[in-house]
Amino acid sequence: MKKPTFREALQFWVKLGFISFGGPAGQIAIMHDYLVDKKKWISDSKFLHALNYCMILPGPEAQQLATYIGWMLHGSWGGLAAGILFVLPAMVLLLGLSAIYVTFGNIPWIYAMFDGLKPAVIAIVILALIKIGKKSLLSPFHYFVALMAFVCIFFMNIPFPLIIIGTIILAAIMRQFVPTFFAKTNTSATQNQTDEKEFYINKDTVVPNIGFKPKRFWKQVGLSFFLWTMPLIAFYFLTSDFLFWKKLIIFFTQAAFVTFGGAYAVLPYVAQVSVAKFNWLTNSQMLDGLALGETTPGPLIMVLAFVGFMAGHNHFGNSLAMGALGLVTTTFYTFLPCFFFIFVGAPIIERTQENKKIKEILALVTAAVVGVVLNLTIYLGKSVLFPSDISLISIDYIALSWTVVSFIALYRYKVNMIPWIGISAVFGLINYMILH
Repeated sequence: MKKPTFREALQFWVKLGFISFGGPAGQIAIMHDYLVDKKKWISDSKFLHALNYCMILPGPEAQQLATYIGWMLHGSWGGLAAGILFVLPAMVLLLGLSAIYVTFGNIPWIYAMFDGLKPAVIAIVILALIKIGKKSLLSPFHYFVALMAFVCIFFMNIPFPLIIIGTIILAAIMRQFVPTFFAKTNTSATQNQTDEKEFYINKDTVVPNIGFKPKRFWKQVGLSFFLWTMPLIAFYFLTSDFLFWKKLIIFFTQAAFVTFGGAYAVLPYVAQVSVAKFNWLTNSQMLDGLALGETTPGPLIMVLAFVGFMAGHNHFGNSLAMGALGLVTTTFYTFLPCFFFIFVGAPIIERTQENKKIKEILALVTAAVVGVVLNLTIYLGKSVLFPSDISLISIDYIALSWTVVSFIALYRYKVNMIPWIGISAVFGLINYMILH
């Protein structure tokens, strides 16, 4: 198999950015189908090796996998093209939807459509909780960690980053003294013995300039710090409210570094801080943003960009321009660490086998994420099902019914998420017409 041209790869990365619906599982499946099965640009073993590394990183694994494969095919420029184009269409589309949302969202019938979406979003979050739980709760110890994480964030209001750090420390200690807690379930990894020579990148391929090179490492660290600092300096000299932008940049940088287990894991932290502490948006708007995020291609972590939009829009007196600037800034700082992890880590990971210790420790982090997502489910569910206070009198039975119907449709009958969001919007509209 000859090397694909940069133009051929670019065409696929552009297409992927527009069709990458369905969350990380769907996005990874699209890449596997095209890159491994159809084009044979990369073998199955190399694809899975890259995926295993991306799955233990904070951040959206599908976007990082695209960056990793782009880097293997065409170096740094290939990685940049793949990673940026994975996000860019979603960012532009979400910007348009956010502008429409704040401009027309208070029109009664549009408000009613979002009222229909919210119960469906609760069902989607419950579905995510089940999926993450099945993958990560592998032993009684994992269940215990998930429960403790829930107690910490729900009852004790401990910030998400501290829970992640505490879990990593606990995992390192327990692995040292009680390694039996981490006994791996017997998985029969019988790979198909395909002739890998028919793939351009295969298990025998040696990617240039791999391994740890101190000079390159510090150059990448310096460049990343430069890119992180430059917008901050620009905001200092060019804006009147530097403290707002500084707060936004630091907050979303922190969020990017603790996004273990996908977007659903970090959303409670984002909601906890941006809604309750910074007052950038309301609970209801957070739910609406999650619904918008589910309808766009690209990683669900793009919901953070909606939060950035609402922060800029609300802070600067309903300004669409400041909202757009908030969205672009949030996107930049959410994904900058993703590129850093790949460009720094991929050359090293290509030289090494999987590190069992690190993988087991991070598997425990994913277990903690289950407890955090349970908190998100309750946090969002309260605002939808109990709009005034938690009692049988104030429960919204229509929202509860549609949450149950949505869960059954998505879980039992495997209805595609995107059409169901449309159906839910129509349900909200019909419900409004009947009641009014």
